[in-house]
Amino acid sequence: MCGIAGLWGRADANTVRLMMDRMVHRGPDADGVFEGGRGVLGHRRLSIMDPQGGDQPIRSDDGRRVIVANGEIYNFPVLRRALNTSHRFRTRSDTESALHLYEDVAERCASELDGMYAFAIADGDDLFVARDPIGIKPLYVGRRGDSLAFASELKALAGVAEDVDEFPPGTYFHSRLGRKRFRAVPRRRPQHRSVEDHARRIRDTLERAVVKRLMSDVPVGAFLSGGLDSSLIAALARRHVDRLHTFSVGVAGSRDLAAARRVARHLDTVHHEYAFTAGEVREQLPQILYHLESFDQDLVRSAIPCHFCSRLAAEHVKVILTGEGADELFAGYRYYADVREPDALHDELYRSVASLHNVNLQRVDRLTMAHSIEGRVPFLDLEMIDLAQRVPADLKLRRDSGRPAEKWILRKACEDLLPADIVWRVKEQFDEGSGTVDLLSSGLDHFMPGPHAGRYRNDHADANLRSPEEAVFHKLLTEAYDDPEPVLRNVARWADRPDLTGSA
Repeated sequence: MCGIAGLWGRADANTVRLMMDRMVHRGPDADGVFEGGRGVLGHRRLSIMDPQGGDQPIRSDDGRRVIVANGEIYNFPVLRRALNTSHRFRTRSDTESALHLYEDVAERCASELDGMYAFAIADGDDLFVARDPIGIKPLYVGRRGDSLAFASELKALAGVAEDVDEFPPGTYFHSRLGRKRFRAVPRRRPQHRSVEDHARRIRDTLERAVVKRLMSDVPVGAFLSGGLDSSLIAALARRHVDRLHTFSVGVAGSRDLAAARRVARHLDTVHHEYAFTAGEVREQLPQILYHLESFDQDLVRSAIPCHFCSRLAAEHVKVILTGEGADELFAGYRYYADVREPDALHDELYRSVASLHNVNLQRVDRLTMAHSIEGRVPFLDLEMIDLAQRVPADLKLRRDSGRPAEKWILRKACEDLLPADIVWRVKEQFDEGSGTVDLLSSGLDHFMPGPHAGRYRNDHADANLRSPEEAVFHKLLTEAYDDPEPVLRNVARWADRPDLTGSA
């Protein structure tokens, strides 16, 4: 939910409002500005919890402290019960619990929150900012003169601030105390248990994570590609939702559309699908890149179907569940099969999860919020991440039966929930199963003929463009902004990873 923006060091409400205007898609339902202390806080609201009474900024009981937040605090009912004895709650919003918790324990509040969030609290002349441990919700910071500038998206800071960087996950900043890491992605070693025990724990933990993310005062749905991850999330959610809306997109006749239709029938969901065309992709691509804030080839490819699926979902729901994170937790990508040593694979899976904040999670956030819906990621629950790392790597990637079986233990844990051909469907990335890759292979000459792409790559050698396709994405992204530098300097590359195969 929402977008936040602010300047701290001098009061410049006009600039904060400009930043908010660039993120109206993140919060079309309401907006608010606080001026006080040494700066300005701004908020764009997507109303999910307490739609009628939860507008932000939210003030403390005595009016001395003010919060603006983006995200969801899943443990707010527990926090609220504990805080009720010493604070008077003015809303039913989860955000207010974070504010009162800060009043009681100051900077330690961030480590007691369970959720996805980025928030800022004005505390007199002090500013406190925090971001969730996984980096599910975005936050960027920069400098505007002698002021600190921050916002949920890079586009809000373009032309407004200098030295713009991503605010690190699991970190807080206090204007008097500085920056501190309060929690890292949990790092655990594998435990030797029976297959049945590991499978039971995975199933129970994943279901709790899904139920936790059904918390909402507005309708919740689920992306459904027909692959294992999204199908499992939909199956578990369907056990707790009478009318679950599911959404699938792809090129007409694509494997994803067919598989998703089969899963939807099996689960008896209210299913919606959309077949996009090459012409629509050409038309929408500049806007997709503008919202994505990246030219990374892998990210753009998956952002295209995510764009169309988010657009479809926005017609029916405000909150969407996704299967993001399962591949990184349970060894779903093809390159993991090249990592032969179990310890090396375990370490690479940890690195993959810890790197999600500015690659795949950026895509989920930007493309859902571009259509004013909120994406939630049950697989990246902290308890789920902790548990997944305790599962030996050889149960995630089984090599004892011909082709390596990726996510084997996850399939075993939930194989009773779905048809066998869906449970054991060979992994395809979103851009492959939806038909996007095939469509792009012949559709980008519209933007830049092949010979021009080669020259463009030479002219932009510092960007390390990997292909003519990525040259097109870079060009369109650069053209999308009057000041593209803050965006370009923060592009992360999923393909930039260590060589773990042992090759020279």
